[in-house]
Amino acid sequence: MEKNYRPTIYACFVGYVVQAIVNNFAPLLFLTFQRRYGIPLERITLLVSLNFGVQLLVDLLSVKWVDRLGYRASMVLAHGAAALGLVLLAVLPGLLPDPYWGLLVAVVCYALGGGLLEVTVSPVMEACPTENKAGAMSLLHSFYCWGHMAVVLLSTGFFALFGVENWPILALLWALVPLGNLFAFTRVPIADLLPEGQREMGLPALLKSGLFWTLFLLMLCAGACEQAVSQWASLFAEEALGVAKTVGDLAGPMFFAGMMGLSRAIYGKLGDRLPLEKCIAVCGIACLGAYLLIAGSPIPALGLLGCGLCGFSVGILWPGTFSMAARALPAGGTALFALLALAGDLGCSGGPTYVGFLSGVLGLRTGIAWGCVFPVLLLIGLWGKRKFSTPGPK
Repeated sequence: MEKNYRPTIYACFVGYVVQAIVNNFAPLLFLTFQRRYGIPLERITLLVSLNFGVQLLVDLLSVKWVDRLGYRASMVLAHGAAALGLVLLAVLPGLLPDPYWGLLVAVVCYALGGGLLEVTVSPVMEACPTENKAGAMSLLHSFYCWGHMAVVLLSTGFFALFGVENWPILALLWALVPLGNLFAFTRVPIADLLPEGQREMGLPALLKSGLFWTLFLLMLCAGACEQAVSQWASLFAEEALGVAKTVGDLAGPMFFAGMMGLSRAIYGKLGDRLPLEKCIAVCGIACLGAYLLIAGSPIPALGLLGCGLCGFSVGILWPGTFSMAARALPAGGTALFALLALAGDLGCSGGPTYVGFLSGVLGLRTGIAWGCVFPVLLLIGLWGKRKFSTPGPK
């Protein structure tokens, strides 16, 4: 049975690479868009907000629609939208009188695909009959990190060899990844998420569950812990290494993503021997230490080291919460994964906003120090999850 589902697992891995392409390719071209189309940088950076805003909306709508469409149809639709969005990114700005509208349409299209992938890939992976489900989930999410690194490295290499002016060709080449995986998901077997004979608990019952809201808090904190520091990684790399902004933009985020992927891959290999909740607790404490190191160290190199430690410590928080939720609420079904994805995205958008606002008022390191609230809340949520999971006296 495991051998039959191996192509499904590999297709899920590629699904997270597609998610990395969707989120990280266009930001490499922001300055190019500004110079080529004469679009102000502040309008271009709104594309990031639009991308994640559409993904949040898809997370919310998926609570109802994914079950109606089915996982196979949803996967095919997600990959199709991602591929189409990348193709439109390459051709539409040059066809419209206002190139900015072409960028907007392309972003909305591939964001729809990215949002659907976030909701569907994890439950499809969870449904696959594997012995070490928590490790498999962690390994799955490591492919987002490897995908992120591949997008940066391969795109930078392409621009160095063929010139950044040929970026539309690269966008079309990246579109081949979701297109190929689309055809894979028309053929691979997809298992049922719920055991035979078990009914999904339904959205009303889920929303009334204190255990669910504790898991929601954990996922929100996981997203906030990750993104509140990662957006500043390039700045710390510039300070620590004394390099230009362009090099810092590569070195800092690559270091963070590489450490995050490493921790997920390690847990993916050793997860069957390591208790998940204890690992998440240790990682939460390490994340708190990383925040304090970044905020309090007078040496720039230690600040960069803190970014790497933060990347390593947050690695299993997101996939680990998914695995804990699937184990704690086995009848949660699609609604559980969709709402947890929504919580994670809220954390990814809210965490950087919170730290960025405080940094603007109090300074960057003080703002990151106040970001310690996220790992602290995560540890409180983990304690609360144990309280809900412990049966009361009979």
